Amino acid sequence: MNETAHPRTAPLRARAEIDLAALRANVRTLRERAPGAALMAVVKSDAYGHGAVPCARAAVAAGATWLGTATPEEALALRAAGLRPEQVRVMCWLWTPGGPWREAIEADVDMSVSGLWAMAEVREAARAAGRPARVQLKADTGLGRNGCQPADWPALVAEALRAEAEGLVRITGLWSHFACADEPGHPSIAAQLDRFREMTAYAEARGVRPEVRHIANSPATLTLPETHFDLVRTGIAVYGLSPSPELGTPADFGLRPVMTLSASLALVKHVPGGHGVSYGHHYVTPGETTLGLVPVGYADGVPRHASGTGPVLIGGKWRTVAGRIAMDQFAVDLGGDEPETGSEAVLFGPGDRGEPTAEDWAQAAGTIAYEIVTRIGTRVPRVHLHETRPRGAAGEQE
Repeated sequence: MNETAHPRTAPLRARAEIDLAALRANVRTLRERAPGAALMAVVKSDAYGHGAVPCARAAVAAGATWLGTATPEEALALRAAGLRPEQVRVMCWLWTPGGPWREAIEADVDMSVSGLWAMAEVREAARAAGRPARVQLKADTGLGRNGCQPADWPALVAEALRAEAEGLVRITGLWSHFACADEPGHPSIAAQLDRFREMTAYAEARGVRPEVRHIANSPATLTLPETHFDLVRTGIAVYGLSPSPELGTPADFGLRPVMTLSASLALVKHVPGGHGVSYGHHYVTPGETTLGLVPVGYADGVPRHASGTGPVLIGGKWRTVAGRIAMDQFAVDLGGDEPETGSEAVLFGPGDRGEPTAEDWAQAAGTIAYEIVTRIGTRVPRVHLHETRPRGAAGEQE
């Protein structure tokens, strides 16, 4: 394995460092949690804001045999980046009428089908492509979003089997998704698991022979071994974040946060007491002090809801956003300290240096850590650390 750490060069306005060594370690930890199942690394939404292609390659290097995406465009981008079918299976599940079914078939992508309209479009695309489509049937076991209702399941199974008999599809999977796996003991967990067993048993009794059955997301992978079946779908846990504070911290599960978001102070200045700070003057300095200007804002994904509460590490000390977070910047009250312009302000990271974590920002903004990392915008460059260099032919090795 050849790794490069990509040391800092000139300071940037802001940067999101993505520790791919931590990501690979997280994947290995998750595989240990579900030793009898294959592992899907979910890389939808640009790998939860971490960079889909580098993260996908790192996950595959660590033993993920499936990659999960929401949209077909995300799945096709992975194939276009050189992640080949013989290396890893790719699945996508959020389709609308008129989607790129044929392109997905030709790229050997597994496609989720939840209703008869989608099965009809898959069949036509398979005829046009001249090859069978890889189809996974999704059951709505109680989440109430995508997926086929139990009352409609017999018709969908029958139609899929007819298409398979015609050589137009291969039914590669049966799957569903939990609503409350991040809430320990919630009664819907057992109810959904029972319904999933019933619906898969029905399909298999009628001749469906899936490669994989799967329902476990990150919280179920970590805490509900009875849900693992043939494949676990791990999303937020791959990136080292806990799916729920109630379940435990990342450290409790042996995970390490992958993203560190930092910026360079754009200005440090003295102001008198009674000085208003940012729009609306929701913060007024209690006395003579210094203000530091952090050059990121809600256009970069820093949540405006964390105005007055968001934590930042500057000069080894926790600071709090002073006043409103604006589109491109926010201020912190440095309490008279005078760090140099250009000094590092760490919004969140693993916490090793005492910096806040994504969960701290989630608490400050009244949201979840998923949203904190996923919403970091494209103006913030991703700097991928500890990439493994491929030896010889295409593909990452470790």
